[in-house]
Amino acid sequence: MKTIKAGGHRLFGQDRETAEAVSAMLSRIEDTGMDAVRQYSGRFDRWTPPSFELSPQEIEAAKAQVAPQVAADTEFCQANVRAFATAQLETLRPLRVEIRPGVTLGHRHIPVRNVGSYIPGGRYPMFGSAQMSIIPAKVAGVANVNACTPPVGRGSGYYPATINAMATAGADRIFVLGGVPALAMMAFGLGGLEEADILCGAGNKYVTEAKRQLYGRCGIDLLAGPTEILVLADDSADPALAACDLLGQAEHDPNSGVCLVCLGEAFGRAVQAEVERQLETLPTRDVAGSSWSVNGIIQVAESPEEAVALCDQYAPEHLELHVQDRDYYFNRLRNYGSLFIGEQTTVAYGDKTIGTNHILPTSRAARYTGGVWVGTFLKTVTYQWITPEASRLIAEVTERQCTEERMLAHAITAKVRMERYQP
Repeated sequence: MKTIKAGGHRLFGQDRETAEAVSAMLSRIEDTGMDAVRQYSGRFDRWTPPSFELSPQEIEAAKAQVAPQVAADTEFCQANVRAFATAQLETLRPLRVEIRPGVTLGHRHIPVRNVGSYIPGGRYPMFGSAQMSIIPAKVAGVANVNACTPPVGRGSGYYPATINAMATAGADRIFVLGGVPALAMMAFGLGGLEEADILCGAGNKYVTEAKRQLYGRCGIDLLAGPTEILVLADDSADPALAACDLLGQAEHDPNSGVCLVCLGEAFGRAVQAEVERQLETLPTRDVAGSSWSVNGIIQVAESPEEAVALCDQYAPEHLELHVQDRDYYFNRLRNYGSLFIGEQTTVAYGDKTIGTNHILPTSRAARYTGGVWVGTFLKTVTYQWITPEASRLIAEVTERQCTEERMLAHAITAKVRMERYQP
């Protein structure tokens, strides 16, 4: 492996200052409730409306402000997300099996009752994020989805397209409230809400830290750091297109992870030159250029096997394949949040339109988890029952096992059944 450009992308970890600030806010909100929520919202967002929750009339008024084409495009995107989530749900079947005569075991999938969905709105109004958490939850059968999005621009209101997306995705209640106060309100069950069983959705480092600290009190989808892209390309690929896609993710955040793994040095240097050329006219070059300068990586693999190893080591959130032998890589790559196969499929499709989910693992978490999907909102629980004859057999083994472990009360529960079900 040869490195043409070595970036400094750091793993997203816990920041002591952020952790302490979030801990103090959560403690105060838990102690004093909505008064603290209101105070923090005023302090950070200059947003203290009579009610953080939008009424049905306010929701309809926001929807009416959305341009018809934007509304139609949102419907197109949400239909794709809903269709894929529905297809995923159909793969999750209940199970019942008799593993030996008289011993029946099974599992079933039960949706959680209450989900708190956070729709970010920081540098960009990411209203496309609404469907990524709300729709899979509703398809899973979640009864209540409470959704929060931060106000726009320091107290100037909210983005109508975001409210429209939240409403059409199926949110049961919509709140204009951002950051830690929003997560705390949903997790603690303030403002007339029931406590959230799961919190989901991306956000800034304070939102992510709040989810980290609230985990255990409720479930979370995952801890998402700055976005990442890795493009894996062979010499058949188009350097300009690879550069374009790298910059497409680099504009998210100055801390975005941006990596190219290729199979030829000449190709790698061509992509590097293309990135610099395209940055000259890119409207978001201030952010994208900073990300590329600090975090951009170009690695040249000596073989397809090494290319796979490099990709799996990076374990990116998004992985694009710009290669001729797609099946080779598809069958061998293991660590990624979502895979985009072929130059025809860019990360922006997954972020916005195509139907797969864009809430994905970052910071190498793809080594052990996938992204949000309909199963995120389901509990797979087991059950068992047995006949008296089978109970007698199971009891004999159980009594011996418990006695060996010196758990004698356990052993007695088995022994009484041995005696009760004697023929």
